[in-house]
Amino acid sequence: MIRPMEPQDKGPVLGLIRATGFFTAAEVDVAEELMGVYLEKPDQKDYRVVVVENGQKDVVGYMTWGPTPLAEDAYDMYWMAVAPSEQGKGRGKALVRWLEDEVRRRDGRMIIIETSSQPKYHATRQFYIDLDYKEVAKVPNFYRAGDDRVIYAKYFR
Repeated sequence: MIRPMEPQDKGPVLGLIRATGFFTAAEVDVAEELMGVYLEKPDQKDYRVVVVENGQKDVVGYMTWGPTPLAEDAYDMYWMAVAPSEQGKGRGKALVRWLEDEVRRRDGRMIIIETSSQPKYHATRQFYIDLDYKEVAKVPNFYRAGDDRVIYAKYFR
């Protein structure tokens, strides 16, 4: 089940983000900050956060998304993580498909996803490709020397 994040979800989500081993301390801080914006400022329109639960109603994944600033009918998927014990069970795919349905419902034009070129993100990049996202740009040495920003997009109209 995918639903909007609630305040009691923040701890479990931070725990699963850390457990993935993919996020630096600074990235965890930013993810936490965006959750705070979403939870503490319900009238803001920049960030939305949803969680996915398993059959026992445990929060096992999350995604932050929102409209792309200054771009008409475009949306960014900012962050997504699934607990290591739940990876490979379709949780990430369900989150992405949920977002696609939401963007279509809003008559959105496209979704943009950015990730790292580092080898540990190979499976992540392949995951997006398998969901029909196309690599549309690469910014060399963006995150740090030797770590490119890889940008994927899916167009709906």
